[in-house]
Amino acid sequence: MFHRIRRRAAEPSEMQRRFVELSARLEGQVPPEVERLRAEPQRTEPAPVVDDFLPPELRVLSHDQLDGRMTSWKQPLVLDGEMVACAACGAYRDWLILSTRDQIWLRCRSGHQQQETRLDTAWYNRHTGPVDATHATFEDCLRHLGH
Repeated sequence: MFHRIRRRAAEPSEMQRRFVELSARLEGQVPPEVERLRAEPQRTEPAPVVDDFLPPELRVLSHDQLDGRMTSWKQPLVLDGEMVACAACGAYRDWLILSTRDQIWLRCRSGHQQQETRLDTAWYNRHTGPVDATHATFEDCLRHLGH
């Protein structure tokens, strides 16, 4: 009994035979739509020029057009297991972090500034959010951040 089932499975079914015959007949043929598209000349009209860029008042300056960027850092800043403190007054929280010319500067609430060589621009970019405002002067930015 199993011998007959195996022998029947070894032979192609009627559907398989019809599929092979049909695909052999259609092998060299191309659909008429393709021939029609090939015969039509391709029109190459120039694309219309559309000014779809943002208006100037909505554009954000790129990093090379800015003198620097600044963000507030309320919590203590810990680098290499050491809490950073202001060299002048000893403050250890509520920093402003300034990123300018590939340098990072820390500014305490009292206005003392010190360069932090353990931080770089990549660190600044990872730990800050998107720009929410741009300012014409350093003092305007300090006022915006509440310092």
